[in-house]
Amino acid sequence: ESFISPTAEGRVIMDFSGKELIQGEPDASSFPSGGLRATFEARGYTAWDPTSYAFIKDNCLCIPTAFCSYTGEVLDKKTPLLRSMNAVSKAACKLLKLFGIDTIRVNSTVGPEQEYFLVDKKMWEKRKDLVYTGRTLFGAKSPRGQELDDHYFGIIKQRVLSFMKDLDDELWKLGVLAKTKHNEVAPSQHEMATIYSDANTACDHNQLAMELLKKVAARHGLVCLLHEKPFAGVNGSGKHDNWSLATDTGENLLKPGSTPSQNAQFLLFLAAFIKGVDEYQEMLRCCVSYPGNDHRLGGNEAPPAIISIFLGDELTAILDAIIQGTEYVDITKKKLTIGVDTLPEIPQDTTDRNRTSPLAFTGNKFEFRMLGSSQSIASPNVVLNTIMTEELRQFADILEKADDFQSALQTLLHDTFTAHQRIIFNGNGYDDAWVQEAKRRGLANLRDTVDCMPAYIDRKNVELFTRHAILTETEMRARYEIHLENYCKVMTIEGNTLLDMTRRQILPAVSKYSDELATALFHKKNCGISLSAKMEETTLRKLADLSGKLYDTCDALERAISKAPAMDGGIKAACYYRDEVDARRQKASALINQLETITSAQHWPFPTYADILFSV
Repeated sequence: ESFISPTAEGRVIMDFSGKELIQGEPDASSFPSGGLRATFEARGYTAWDPTSYAFIKDNCLCIPTAFCSYTGEVLDKKTPLLRSMNAVSKAACKLLKLFGIDTIRVNSTVGPEQEYFLVDKKMWEKRKDLVYTGRTLFGAKSPRGQELDDHYFGIIKQRVLSFMKDLDDELWKLGVLAKTKHNEVAPSQHEMATIYSDANTACDHNQLAMELLKKVAARHGLVCLLHEKPFAGVNGSGKHDNWSLATDTGENLLKPGSTPSQNAQFLLFLAAFIKGVDEYQEMLRCCVSYPGNDHRLGGNEAPPAIISIFLGDELTAILDAIIQGTEYVDITKKKLTIGVDTLPEIPQDTTDRNRTSPLAFTGNKFEFRMLGSSQSIASPNVVLNTIMTEELRQFADILEKADDFQSALQTLLHDTFTAHQRIIFNGNGYDDAWVQEAKRRGLANLRDTVDCMPAYIDRKNVELFTRHAILTETEMRARYEIHLENYCKVMTIEGNTLLDMTRRQILPAVSKYSDELATALFHKKNCGISLSAKMEETTLRKLADLSGKLYDTCDALERAISKAPAMDGGIKAACYYRDEVDARRQKASALINQLETITSAQHWPFPTYADILFSV
C-alpha cells in the first residue's frame, strides 16, 4: 500500500489510515488452502502481529502479520506459533507456581543456525535443474569433494567473506543480529547463526535471513542454494533449531541449577520434554518432512530418520539413578542420594556433543537438528511448544492434587523416566545397528514424506492440537493435503526437468560424441595400417548401451507422469509419484551419471560438480 489518497481536485495527498496497518485484505485465492476454500473465494485477512517488530526494507514499511481466510481458518504459520507460545507459557507458569515461583510469562526461546551453498551465477544459469528445482538432478562424483576435511576450518575465501560482510550489514539494518559465520563441511557450503530470541521473533528473523542470503548473493555474482541436497555425494544443508524455555526474568528452565530445588525443577521440565518426544515422536518426524529433506535425513551426514534424544553420559547416569533408586556418584567420585531435597548439582557440558542425534541436549537447551535448510522454523517450534504444553499441564494436574508435594514429585520423576527411557540414545545414530535397536525399542522409523504424512492426521495428534486450540482438525487436514499435493508437484517438476535436459541436451551431446568416436574407429580400421582402436570401440559400446537404456527410461518416466493421478489425490497419489515417477527419475539420473564419466568434456553440455563446487 502506498501512503497516498485521492482528493476532490484530482490530486493526491500523503495520507494513510492506521486501520490499514492493523488489518488488511489481500487476495487469498491462489494461496494453498488444502480444500479450505474454492479458487473463486478470494478474500483473506491480515492482522498486525504487535509482538514482532515492524521494519523498513526496500523503502517499504514491513509489518509482520497473521493471515487467515474469510471464514477464519488459519492460512499461515505465524498464528499457530503464537498460539503454541501462549499455551506453553500458561502451562509452564502453572507448574512453576508449585515451586513457589510467580512469573508472568514463559517464552519458548530459539536460536536457529542456517546452512547454505554459494555457487557462481554463471554456472547456475547453465544448469536448468538448479534453476527450476533448486538442486542438481544428476551429477557424477567430483574427483575431489569433502574427503580431505579441509573446508570447514579452512580460510574463508575473499569473495565469500565480502558476501558475508554485506549480509551482516543488511541483516543488522533490519535488527536481525547475525552472530556467527563460517565454512561448512562441503565445498562451497557455509553457515550463519543469529542470536537467541523468542520463537516468534526468531522465525521472522530467519525468514528475513533466507531472503537476504539470496539477495546479497546476487550482488556478488553468486547464487545462494537453500535446498537440502543440491549436490549428491557431499553433505546437504540443514537448519539447527536450538530450543529452550525461559521466564520473563531470564531464567532458563532447561539450565541445570546449583541448588536442590533448581535441580528438581530442571529435572521435571526435562522429564516433560522426554515424555513428550517419546509420545509424539511421529509428529516431530512429520514436521520436518518434505521432498528436499528426504534426500538428507538418514544419509550419514544428518540425523537419522528415527527420533531419539541425546542427554550425555552424566545426565543419563543421574536419570538411571532416579529410575533404579540408587546412589549417584558424580565425576568427583562423591556419592549423593537421589532425593528431591538432595539432588546433586547437575553439571553442564560434561560430555561431547552428539552430531548424529536428532534432539541433543547441549547444556541448557535442546538442539533439534532434523530441520531442512529451506524450511520455516515455525512448524517444528509449534510442535515442540505444543507437546511441552501437554506434558507440563499433565504434571501440574498430578502435583496439584498431591498431599505430599516432595514425595509426589519424586514418584513422578521416577515413573516418567522409567516409562520413557527408550527414547534416550547416546550412541552413533549412523550405525546400522541403531536401526535394529530402535525397532526393538518400538521407535518409529519413517523413511520419507510419504511415510510420515499420515501421522499429521493421526487421531492422537489431531486431539493434541485441537485440545490446546493450536489448530482445528479442519486446519490440520488442510495442511496434510497441502503437503501431499506439494510433494506430487515437486516430483513432477523434477521429472519433467530431467526429461527436458536429457532429450534436448544430454542425448544429442552423447550422440554427437558417439559419432566422432565411430568416425575415428572407422578411420583407424581403414587407414591401411594396424592401429589399436580399443578406446574408441569400448567407449562407443558403453555409450550406445547407456544412451539406449536412458532413452527407454525417459520414455517410461514420461508415461508414468502422463498416467499419474491428480496431484490433489492425497496419500495414494503421493505414493504413486514416489514409487512410479521418482523411482524412474532416479534410474535415469544414475544412467546420466555414468554417461557423464565417459563423455568428453567438450561435448558434455552442463557444468559438472567439480566445475560448480570449486568455482567460488
